[in-house]
Amino acid sequence: MTVEKAPAGAGRERQSAIYRDGVLGRRPTVPTDFGTLERAAKQKMSAKGWAYVHGAAGLGKTAQANRDAFDRWQIVPRVLRDVSDRDIGVDLFGKRLPAPVLLAPVGAAELAGTGADVAIASAAAELGVPYIFSNQGSAPMEESAAAMGDAPRWFQLYWSTEDDLVDSLLERAENMGADAVVVTLDTTMLGWRPEDLNLGSLPFAQGKGIAQYTSDPVFMRVVRERIASALPKADVEVTLGAVRSLLSMTRRFPGRFLDNIRSPEPRAAVETFLDIYSRPSLGWDDLETVRERTSLPVLLKGVLHPDDARRAVDIGMDGIVVSNHGGRQVDGAVASLDALTDIAPVVDGAVPLILDSGIRTGADVFKALALGADAVTLGRPHLYGLALAGQDGVRDVTANLIAEFDLTMGLSGLASVDEITKDSLRLG
Repeated sequence: MTVEKAPAGAGRERQSAIYRDGVLGRRPTVPTDFGTLERAAKQKMSAKGWAYVHGAAGLGKTAQANRDAFDRWQIVPRVLRDVSDRDIGVDLFGKRLPAPVLLAPVGAAELAGTGADVAIASAAAELGVPYIFSNQGSAPMEESAAAMGDAPRWFQLYWSTEDDLVDSLLERAENMGADAVVVTLDTTMLGWRPEDLNLGSLPFAQGKGIAQYTSDPVFMRVVRERIASALPKADVEVTLGAVRSLLSMTRRFPGRFLDNIRSPEPRAAVETFLDIYSRPSLGWDDLETVRERTSLPVLLKGVLHPDDARRAVDIGMDGIVVSNHGGRQVDGAVASLDALTDIAPVVDGAVPLILDSGIRTGADVFKALALGADAVTLGRPHLYGLALAGQDGVRDVTANLIAEFDLTMGLSGLASVDEITKDSLRLG
């Protein structure tokens, strides 16, 4: 009698590791289901941190629509197929990735845990999955890159009103080894976010999430020019909150704390950031200049309309991130997954499509790929892992999602990502 070896793969390996730890009396580092993960993270995070990470625009209708869209599609598994040797890897921009998953850029990630950006980068490197460094990072991109070794990393760009700053950020992205640039289009101004507004809380106004700027020579040149030319300002009302905000700005500004506390630069840096970080007038003409600015592949993030997707391809963009910013910008907007079903036929494989917003489980990853995505990004869940267990939490949340995707694919009768098509789904 021949005894076949148990099927391998990310899913079985992850399950086995958790169950072996269970025999030794150890529980998983983070909850393995999203609901418990989210509730545990809420208990761990500050009120302002939770409001920023969890919060959505308006009544939260878009965030809910993202989940409802996934729930409308049902997986139809096939049986009696050999899935003992599964391959969940994908190719993106010349790199073979271990899974069709990237860690999304999240601004001011320090609200979920100290040393956030480097911890996330280190966790991504452990798994070999790309981390998209946020333009609103809490650590300079060079620090995060140093933590990743040769692991893949991308850079997200907010197009500033200062063109020289755009060029500087892109040059730094190239120098730190980015494999691609993601230009975010849907945040030329902040959406109406009641959870933050009710607390009067904007992390950037306290110097959080602006490290890419304060570490940039062009940005600091602009700051110093503004200081030199500024008219006298009215005195700021001295309150306990104002003092705390000033201390927050000062602690996060590069250099010695005692020097910074006497300097106008920390406060001026925050004010300058708030003035110039994004350009509401950004248009297609601006994007057509991006080829002169960088040699890296360029993806546009925040595309929801098929006509915009078609134009992105026409002007030579290298990829599209179908995203509604996790429901944080426009309340009542189309779900990202629903937009994907409209965009995929229009793009028709001309450039990679990445689905962002609403990914919570491995089954979600499967559905997104079946509907035309080449990969997905994971946002809030990895920050919840960070809040609970730092680098290990980010790693394990991501590893759990990848494991569930592998098992979902195999249990659906498919042995590779290339086999996942819309034929595996039905509308419920």
